[in-house]
Amino acid sequence: MTARPTTTDPGRIACLFSTSGHSGVDRLAKHLLPALARRGYRVDLLKVRGHGPDLAEAAVETPNLGIVDLGSRHTYACVPAIVLYLRRHRPAVLLSDKDRVNRTALAALALAGGGTRLYLRSGTTLSVDLASRGALERWLQRQSVARLYPRAAGVLVPSRGAAQDLVGFAGLDPALIRVVPTPVVPDALFDTPLPAPNHAWFHDPAAPLILGVGELSRRKDFATLVRAFAALRAERPCRLMILGEGAERGRLAALAAEVGVAADLDLAGFMPRPYGALAHADLFVLSSRWEGMPLVLVEALAMGTPVVSTDCPSGPREVLDDGRVGQLVPVGDAPALAAAMAATLAAPADASRLREAVRPYAVERGTDAYLDAFALPRHWTG
Repeated sequence: MTARPTTTDPGRIACLFSTSGHSGVDRLAKHLLPALARRGYRVDLLKVRGHGPDLAEAAVETPNLGIVDLGSRHTYACVPAIVLYLRRHRPAVLLSDKDRVNRTALAALALAGGGTRLYLRSGTTLSVDLASRGALERWLQRQSVARLYPRAAGVLVPSRGAAQDLVGFAGLDPALIRVVPTPVVPDALFDTPLPAPNHAWFHDPAAPLILGVGELSRRKDFATLVRAFAALRAERPCRLMILGEGAERGRLAALAAEVGVAADLDLAGFMPRPYGALAHADLFVLSSRWEGMPLVLVEALAMGTPVVSTDCPSGPREVLDDGRVGQLVPVGDAPALAAAMAATLAAPADASRLREAVRPYAVERGTDAYLDAFALPRHWTG
């Protein structure tokens, strides 16, 4: 029997993702994959049908960025197509994200053989994410991470808190894990003025605009934000806008009516590029119960917008330098959140200082960090 070749194409990187289309992984892919291609690498997005990321436009505009249709809408059913791709193209690196996709990548690589290095990404604080699941599901997930992830070349996480959680939750060797800043802010946005959205609330200096962004879900805990906003609104004119969609929309609308702020709350829906809204809000608030690394918090700071955040696991404390860049409050504490919002509106931080705090998350610096983690040159000229 002829052995399969073990050499790889050092100028090729493959990425296996299966997303909702508007998650943090989608934003990572939108910025990282074209940036890798601009560095000279051939980059292939291995695409599960009907799932994100949607990079069709970027693939047209970016030489070296391609999309490989895996032929199925179900992640596990894509294993044969991934094996075929790996045997045919032998990328130097395969990057995957989220546990189901990571398990799929591990299975495909084991079947394909060869020398491709697999890097698994985990973008959330896993133990908190699983806390509401059943005991059996938590045990199975822990076993999956503990037994399978050490077979990869490395595990990439976006924050120190997420790394510590993987060690504590699944017993992973810290040497396997690497904290890599997520390349989320296009470099030009740090210094480019943006127009305000066409919404009257962005043009009314008499009523400061507070902005929340994210899926309308329990994890984002916009209910606490609405309660905190009601307390603040009782003391001064202000308005609250939340960008996002999700199962909690009806509950949030009912809560706003219950606490008397329905007229000053706009559940404005999902906005794919919220930079203009972030740049022209008077305050951004992150009210999450848990995160891995809240990218929208980074984006708000990059726009020079003052922020207040819950001290949730993981990421806000790191981004906000233990509260020196923006106030941190306990998770679920509406009175503390209202007080921090009032104080920040009264004395906002200097915009240039906020931008500098998140320079490591600029697309080009973040791409450097990913290539360093992959042990690949920052520019491919082969």
